[in-house]
Amino acid sequence: MPAETTTPPPVPEAAVPAEAVAPLIRGVRVLRELTEAGGTLSLSGLERATGLARSTVDRITSTLARMGYVRLDGRDAVTTPRLMELGNAYLAALRLPALLSPRADALADELDESVSLAVADRDGIRFIHQATRRRAMSLSFRIGDLLPAERTAPGPLFASEWTDENWRAWRERRAADPVNRGFSAVPPRELPFPDSEFEARAAQAGRDGWALDDQLIEPGLVAVSVPVRDPRTGRIACVANVVSHTSRHTAADLRDTLLPRLRATVAEMERELAAAPDPDPGPPPSGSAAWIGASKHELGREFIESLARGLTVLTAFGEGRAALTLTDVARATGLARATARRALITYEHLGLVRGQPESRTFGLTPRVLSLGFPPLSRTSLPRIAAPHLADLSARVGESTALAVLVSSGPTAEIQYTARAVSPRIMGVDIRVGTRLPAAATSLGRVLLSDPEDSAASAGFARVRSQGYALLDEAWEDGLRTLAVPLRDRTGRAVAAVNVALHAAGRTAEECVAEILPELRLTASRIEQELHAAGHFTRVPLL
Repeated sequence: MPAETTTPPPVPEAAVPAEAVAPLIRGVRVLRELTEAGGTLSLSGLERATGLARSTVDRITSTLARMGYVRLDGRDAVTTPRLMELGNAYLAALRLPALLSPRADALADELDESVSLAVADRDGIRFIHQATRRRAMSLSFRIGDLLPAERTAPGPLFASEWTDENWRAWRERRAADPVNRGFSAVPPRELPFPDSEFEARAAQAGRDGWALDDQLIEPGLVAVSVPVRDPRTGRIACVANVVSHTSRHTAADLRDTLLPRLRATVAEMERELAAAPDPDPGPPPSGSAAWIGASKHELGREFIESLARGLTVLTAFGEGRAALTLTDVARATGLARATARRALITYEHLGLVRGQPESRTFGLTPRVLSLGFPPLSRTSLPRIAAPHLADLSARVGESTALAVLVSSGPTAEIQYTARAVSPRIMGVDIRVGTRLPAAATSLGRVLLSDPEDSAASAGFARVRSQGYALLDEAWEDGLRTLAVPLRDRTGRAVAAVNVALHAAGRTAEECVAEILPELRLTASRIEQELHAAGHFTRVPLL
């Protein structure tokens, strides 16, 4: 029999408002359970975790799949990078990652240690940026991970600004869950320390202007933090955090050797904030009411309109749109004011939106990052591409692959990083990790044809102009390949996808007429997810 687990008693929640949207509450619950499970959970597992009826779980996941937020893989629901657009809306509205991450990255390079930025989320903290070091023992958390304030270095700094109400809520949570079983990002603490210990650390942090974590999260992990203050209010906007291991530094070492450099970087960050111009909001997202209506017409009962409309409300926010009125939200989404209002009321109840009565505006909270962001923030391009390659292979009946350029110059090579093999008896089988001369492959040629000013691109002007490369039996008799580029958010070709087949299967003209449209559709779908994943995180290409 499986080992018995002890679930901590829940912290009492506020009563659900009468105008809250019940399907939206249930949909958010499903997304949070998927997040806690690492991004993948069976439908029956979701039924058990949420306490919802199986028919309700099926309808919710069907709706989320239609929106591109999950993928239904057999009996499993799997979150997709498209879901990150919800967290991206919060991070863009916050602006701190865009403004401060270059300073954090530079400090990580200088110190050769991991550096993170964190914000407060009630009585916990969430990371909004990570600059990690590549070592066998990697010390970092995922963007969006929630940690208890009392077991971190940033926590005492945020707590130094808590009100009596904040402290009361923290004590209630501690009483209900003294060992932090409700925080999946950290191991439970076997010997909880008394509340007075954290209260003393918060008071000390307020006096010193910095704080330490001496193995509070887990043995061996140490960190030092300094607050970055908002120049307009003087309050903490976020906290910069340097993380190390006791094999490299003790907590005292961090204080004595790294704290001065961290403080200097924080001073630069604060000057950056003070000098930052007002954001240009740009055009709001296009209204989606028509798309939602069409989906309901097509899928019928399996599509929950109120859930789709509610999730769309979150995407109305972004850079320059941190504080929106009800009218702003309705205009950006194409929803009726009454529909937008009920969604915002629901999100306030769930802690995803905070209302400002004096300005009659609404803004996203860090809790939006709990909707899929942490597990997805560690995705890679091969992982993003794999299901799309498999789908393409099934549609065209041929082998497909993803490759990146791994060297440049006359001996430039590509490396295969993902593939889907055709079920044909005679199929193309090139293993992941294989390297080939770039100029001799269709994958390499579309990569060498980009960018415009590249010396290598001069010999591939036709490939660049037509947007694809078709190669017949260039390096193996009977092999015909067709490739198109994959572009990142800046428009740079960072990878390529292809279809490979035996020349006897289709003529070159048939490949262009029949396969190229499907290949371009697949590339577009991969790019959409790559752009969502790469907005505030670095997506490894290998």
